[in-house]
Amino acid sequence: MVNTRGNVRPMATPVKTLSRDSIEAFILAGGASSRMGTDKSRLLLNGQTFSQRIANTLLEVASEVTIVGQGSEDPQVRSTSDVYPQWGALGGVHAALAVARTQWALVVACDLPFVTADLFTHLATFRENYDAVVPIQKDGRPQPLCSFYRIDPCLGRAQELIITGKRRPLELLESVKTCWLPFSDLQDLPGVEKFFLNINTPEDYYEATRKGAVPQN
Repeated sequence: MVNTRGNVRPMATPVKTLSRDSIEAFILAGGASSRMGTDKSRLLLNGQTFSQRIANTLLEVASEVTIVGQGSEDPQVRSTSDVYPQWGALGGVHAALAVARTQWALVVACDLPFVTADLFTHLATFRENYDAVVPIQKDGRPQPLCSFYRIDPCLGRAQELIITGKRRPLELLESVKTCWLPFSDLQDLPGVEKFFLNINTPEDYYEATRKGAVPQN
């Protein structure tokens, strides 16, 4: 279980206005997709690839969107390579932080196609006095690949962890001041039941695309 000691969220719901200029968003798409057997970021959902769908959502809340680990066919979306290829999720987070030019990076995995602008706007309001904001899923697990990272403290720490052989974003988040946001703070947002639905296997993809599983646009 993740260590959340010393990271108590504010008691009142924050009301700070979201500034797009302070946030860059990154889609992590450099994984092997071994369980799916094909590039997950290019799977289609409602006529859009996962990456396109997530990028369009992120452009509502961030100044720029960059895909980490592969090229981009969308002129609105930049691309960047991993600094440490084949270094897993922490390598992807590090690559995002290394090229970010804003104070905050919003990092999202390419296999979370049901995330929404409402979710990111809500998470952003908890950034004050923290180095990261991480939502907790309904099952109690944190979701580090749908989270905010403050560049200055997180980039250096990610570099240190990689040098020592670490690969898990949670090890980064446990070593900085992180706001672990409980699911109870998200449960009133529209679409919350699908926010953290990972599409990792052909079976997952079938369930996500069968009639009734995909929210109507």
